[in-house]
Amino acid sequence: TRVGQPLLSAALTAMAAVMDGAVAVTFESQNAFGDSYRNYENSARQDSVSENYLKQHSQMTVGFVKGMQEKWLELSHGEYTIMEAIEMLDELVDDSDPDNELPNSIHDFQTAERIRQAWPEHDWFHLVGLLHDLGKVMALWGEPQWCVVGDTFPVGCKFSEKCVFPEHFESNPDNKDSVYSTENGIYEEGCGISNLMMAWGHDEYMYWMLKKNGCTIPEVGLNMIRFHSFYPWHDAGAYKQFECAGDRETLAMVKEFNRFDLYSKGDAVPDVEALKPYYQGLLKKYGIDGQLKW
Repeated sequence: TRVGQPLLSAALTAMAAVMDGAVAVTFESQNAFGDSYRNYENSARQDSVSENYLKQHSQMTVGFVKGMQEKWLELSHGEYTIMEAIEMLDELVDDSDPDNELPNSIHDFQTAERIRQAWPEHDWFHLVGLLHDLGKVMALWGEPQWCVVGDTFPVGCKFSEKCVFPEHFESNPDNKDSVYSTENGIYEEGCGISNLMMAWGHDEYMYWMLKKNGCTIPEVGLNMIRFHSFYPWHDAGAYKQFECAGDRETLAMVKEFNRFDLYSKGDAVPDVEALKPYYQGLLKKYGIDGQLKW
């Protein structure tokens, strides 16, 4: 079910109200380490974060992404419920994240509950908060974290200097390709953000996994999942030449989602067991309450 223009317009209006303070939402000013958010210069986890991006930036090529699409989008890696996948993420700490070292399952509920506080009438948005990082289960099923977590960017065109650790792209083979290294690469200006081949990671996997399993969250919500790690675009303003007419709305909603994803990492740990019944109801409402293919 794609979100209609009236719903999208209403969502954007509500978003404006939230941003203007009509719905009071406050966040911790510092991350879990008492540091500023997204500090990629001297954070408490600097060594592991930098190493993860070195591996990602040097190996994320067009050929690699195509291979991962073939490997993962057949959804042949087992059948599990959403709650089973969340429990699996108790074992994962994101090597790319300078803001948090809690298990990823805790962050899922932190994000969802902050969205629920600000957008009480938009229950699909609450569910997006819960689901957005579940594609990280790939790291528990054999994939190295460098191709699962971290900021994303398009492949097949010039890597932007607005990506974190841009110097790590120097050894990427596509950086010397006669087409892939050009400003627009394999794309045309105005082709649309949704038509870019994105770096493989949990965002892209979870977007397609939900669609292939018949999830009925509005497309605007699924795009929040797909592009929430595309920081060079939604935060730094890179790759604007590829935007099409509908991408203004996508960008606005991804940015709105992002403030809950990022700034909830300083929140207290929620009572997950007490919250599960509410989210089980949303999973049923949006068609993904049973065993899903992964």
